[in-house]
This record gives sequence, C-alpha cells and structure tokens, in this order.
Amino acid sequence: MADNQLEAPKDEGKKKGGKLKWIILLVLLLGLLGGGGWFGYKYFFAKKADTAEGASAEGGQAAGEKAKEEAGKTEIVTLPTFVVNLADPLGRRYLKLTVDVEMADQKAAEELRGAEPKVRDAVILLLSSKTFADLSSVESKIMLKNEIVERLNQVVPGNKVLRVYFTEMVIQ
Repeated sequence: MADNQLEAPKDEGKKKGGKLKWIILLVLLLGLLGGGGWFGYKYFFAKKADTAEGASAEGGQAAGEKAKEEAGKTEIVTLPTFVVNLADPLGRRYLKLTVDVEMADQKAAEELRGAEPKVRDAVILLLSSKTFADLSSVESKIMLKNEIVERLNQVVPGNKVLRVYFTEMVIQ
C-alpha cells in the first residue's frame, strides 16, 4: 500500500509538468507568430504606405494627368455587324459578329473609318474562311482576334490597330 501512495504523486507531477510544457510552448508559438506578423507588416506594408503618401503629396496631380493623357490617346471604333456563312461542308452555319477596334489615336481612327469598305472586305473574307471547329474554343477566338488585328493593320498601315474586342458573337 505504501508503494501505491508513493507512485500516485509521481503521476500527478508528470501530468502537471506536461501541461506546463504545452502552455509554455503555446505562449512561445503565439509570441513568434505575433512577432512575425509585426515584422511582416513593418517590412511589407508600412513602407508602401509611406511611399504612397509621399507620391500622393508630391505628384498626385501629375499622375492623374498622365493617366488621363494615356486614356485619351486611344480611340475605339465600332464596326458594323458582320453576318457571314461559315465554311462548313453543309453551309448551314453562320456567324454574326460585332467588333470594336482600339486604334492608336484619333487620326488612325479617322483613317479606319475612311477605309471602311476595305475593312469590311478584309474581315468578311477572313470570317467566311473559318469553320465552326475553327471558332469553337476560347483559344481559337483569341487567334481570330489576332488575325483581325493583322488584317486591319494591312488595310490601315503602320500598326495603328492595337486591339479588337468582340461585343457580340453568335454562331448558329
């Protein structure tokens, strides 16, 4: 019986020591996480906030004017809707496409509007050479956009056509 009494206090001491270890480990872990979070904030976010405040104080108006100038440089031209038969064997499919063209500047946009018959001819020939399989995937639509840009840059020389946006596309 004396042996049982001696062993019981030893077990309780081990349990308390185990809990104490977990508590110390938890406090250290929280301290490390808190310190790491503080360091991350100071290193990554505090400098950016200081830089942003300095930039807004020094050149906020200049940056806004520059953004307006860049936005004003390009011009969007909406082309009339194209409806063409696709080059499918049965000839029962057609494509209806409306396109917006982003031009380098207003002068280039006027050149594109002036050459509208040539533009329509180039785009219609390109579209009517495509099959449904050629236009079914997203990658093929992106390739079609690039091909239209190339064709339009041949009509309006000087790489003045920047991008083409599909605003309506129906394949039936």
